[in-house]
Amino acid sequence: MVTVVGVRFKKAGKIYYFDPDNIDILKDDYVIVETARGIEFGQAVVGIKEVKEEEIVPPLKKVLRVATAEDINTHQENVNKEKEAFDICFKKIECHNLNMKLIDVEYTFDNNKVIFYFTADGRVDFRELVKDLAAIFKTRIELRQIGVRDESKMIGGLGPCGRSLCCSTFLGEFAPVSIKMAKEQSLSLNPTKISGICGRLMCCLKYEHEVYEEILERLPCVGSIVKTPQGKGVVIETNTLLEMAKVKVKLPDNTEELIPFSINDINEIEKPALPKEDDINLQIDDVEDIKELEKLMKED
Repeated sequence: MVTVVGVRFKKAGKIYYFDPDNIDILKDDYVIVETARGIEFGQAVVGIKEVKEEEIVPPLKKVLRVATAEDINTHQENVNKEKEAFDICFKKIECHNLNMKLIDVEYTFDNNKVIFYFTADGRVDFRELVKDLAAIFKTRIELRQIGVRDESKMIGGLGPCGRSLCCSTFLGEFAPVSIKMAKEQSLSLNPTKISGICGRLMCCLKYEHEVYEEILERLPCVGSIVKTPQGKGVVIETNTLLEMAKVKVKLPDNTEELIPFSINDINEIEKPALPKEDDINLQIDDVEDIKELEKLMKED
């Protein structure tokens, strides 16, 4: 086991583990740590604890100290300078007529580097821009291209649900999201219904996916022959959330009735035959919707 403390550098950012180095660090303390980028200012969002060695990425960097009042003031000064740097870079981008969108600016704590985050449709030749910025800020300049999901995380906003974006409030990392998740949750495959403001599949499709998978393993497929308390029947419809299946059962008087059953009360006897290739129909007929879904499934 390794003793660590979890540090976050941005709101809703990824949590990184550091060696507390015998320093008494409490949860929510501001700390100064050594990173691959240099000296950084962060917040200990996870107090000192022990984790397995597999959970850390070696080498484990150390916490240098708990932030002093002077350190906090320095960090605030950097935040103020970032706003000024954003305006300067924005004007320079316009001067060079570059096809890129500036998203955010970040100073390292020791002012050793200024990082400019941007989005663009393709590659951008920003060599002249970097020269101009280096001449203005007199320090190392880094331009980092990010994806649309990272853009939404940095800028924030309101999702289709009306709440603040998950990525900008509490999601530390992006989890892979697939069309299969939407299908298993019986959602409409209309791109406008399952995509977030970033234009990618909504992160919240992942939240309940494990529950759906667990229920679907026990839920018989439509067309299956099952044994019920009323006798054998064929599954006509299923409801994943209610864990129910509607079964067409043949009654003793030779009449058929559609009866809902809990999946705990039925046993699958025979699975439905796989459809022939000629019988398989596309679930999405609209060509534009198909193109949009292909975009949604792209990785940043």
